[in-house]
Amino acid sequence: MIGFLRGVLREKQPPGLVLDVQGIGYEVNAPMTTFYDLPALGETVTLFTHLVVREDAHTLYGFSKLSDRTLFRTLIKVNGVGAKMALTILSGMEAGSFAACVQAGDTATLVKLPGVGKKTAERLVVEMRDRLADWDTGDSVPGAAAAAQPDVVNPVEEAVSALVALGYKPQDASRMVRAVETRNVGTEEIIRTALQATVRK
Repeated sequence: MIGFLRGVLREKQPPGLVLDVQGIGYEVNAPMTTFYDLPALGETVTLFTHLVVREDAHTLYGFSKLSDRTLFRTLIKVNGVGAKMALTILSGMEAGSFAACVQAGDTATLVKLPGVGKKTAERLVVEMRDRLADWDTGDSVPGAAAAAQPDVVNPVEEAVSALVALGYKPQDASRMVRAVETRNVGTEEIIRTALQATVRK
């Protein structure tokens, strides 16, 4: 099992990124909460990782915070919740916010995440309430910069593509992006604002 990777950030296109670790390029999928913490391309970053092994693929997932990886591992143990949905959940809200929703039985907020229906939300609350009873949101973010740099390519198009990759329908992703301020704003900030607005509704 690969516990963490420390290397140079070569590519970042949500939800995927490439980390150069001593000349080897690792393709890693990450939630948007991790993308918000990423430094500029060419800088060094450390990610906590989890490897999902299937017959047709070996997929590496990376997280800037240890608590995000812990929650990811807890989520994929829930019946009906795979790695893709777990990534979507972590992209839609911070780990601490998710834990608070589960502890409060707030299924109304959980169903606003793409792919999470009423039955899945209820299952998450039932199966994870005890596991998250003593949730600690304290984290350190090793090797991550305080803020991401704006992208030089079209951030609006990248934001829509990222939301589609996270499970939103293309028309919904476009609507979400159009509803937020996009002038002079980077891709990660557009996605963050769009996701926050969706959860608040």
